[in-house]
Amino acid sequence: MKKSLIYIVLILIIGVIAFIPGVKDFLREQFFPIATIENAVHVNEEDYDVDLKGINAPSTNLKNFKGNKAVFLNFWGTWCPPCRKEWPSIQKLYDSRKGNVDFVLIAMNDKEEDVRKFLKENNYTVPVYIAQSPISEKILPKVFPTTFLLDKTGRIMIKEDASKDWDTETVHQFIDNIIK
Repeated sequence: MKKSLIYIVLILIIGVIAFIPGVKDFLREQFFPIATIENAVHVNEEDYDVDLKGINAPSTNLKNFKGNKAVFLNFWGTWCPPCRKEWPSIQKLYDSRKGNVDFVLIAMNDKEEDVRKFLKENNYTVPVYIAQSPISEKILPKVFPTTFLLDKTGRIMIKEDASKDWDTETVHQFIDNIIK
């Protein structure tokens, strides 16, 4: 009974605080920071030195994408339901942005044949790779899916540790801002 009363009081306090002008925006910025150039995370050149075996694209090294275009970097697995959920929106984003954004989707803890089967069954054409060398702790995901949006210099502009709809107006506007 006492615990229930404490929880109710806490919920009421949080509810009241959320309606105080400015508090809602402050909390949103603290827990869901907006990625801006000023907030970009700088990663060293060697952190991108990852050999990639191409599944439906030529094999390469992750550092080869730096300096050309913005990069959509996604760590995922065929075994991961949230990863599979976001794939249709990634394919749509790829279809509309492949000319000005490099897409690098790295399948983690997967067998090559499972990845090939997944891509074929769903008619996905987004470039997919399997890492052939260790991935730096700075970009190694702790959860799946994890997605980074990098500017052309390799700065991390967005890091998303959850499944997301990537084909939204907000994402397209953000990409427009970083490719200028």
